[in-house]
Amino acid sequence: MILVALDGSARAPAVLARAIAAARAQGERLVLLRSIGVPADIPQDLWRSTDESLLDLLDHRAKAYLEECEAKVPTAVRGGTQVVIGSPWQSICETAHGLGCDLIVIGSHGYSGIDRVIGTTAAKVVNHAPCSVLVVRAAHTDEAS
Repeated sequence: MILVALDGSARAPAVLARAIAAARAQGERLVLLRSIGVPADIPQDLWRSTDESLLDLLDHRAKAYLEECEAKVPTAVRGGTQVVIGSPWQSICETAHGLGCDLIVIGSHGYSGIDRVIGTTAAKVVNHAPCSVLVVRAAHTDEAS
């Protein structure tokens, strides 16, 4: 089983494409995961625009996003989707452990100043995962200075 952590960013399609290639090559199934991290201090009605709670709204949006992503996955390698609420790196690692995954595929968002202090989600997953991790980096373009 391969766990694919998707965050809805512009890099997510490349992460999914690499995961599909890995699943085909290894004869594995993909589980698509979206982790929702919401600080505990945020009042649930802060951004109320519907009768849904903030968590319910985020959950429904995450499920809809994963359904769109799953439609791009060949049927032969589909293993389902999961939405987890919690710290993204912990959710990814715990889900991988619970499913007995052989591989986690995750995107890298780079390494800016604040990331050096608190660490990126990808770095934390690499350091704490119960299995191998494939970090998909963004394509770099060569620019003349």
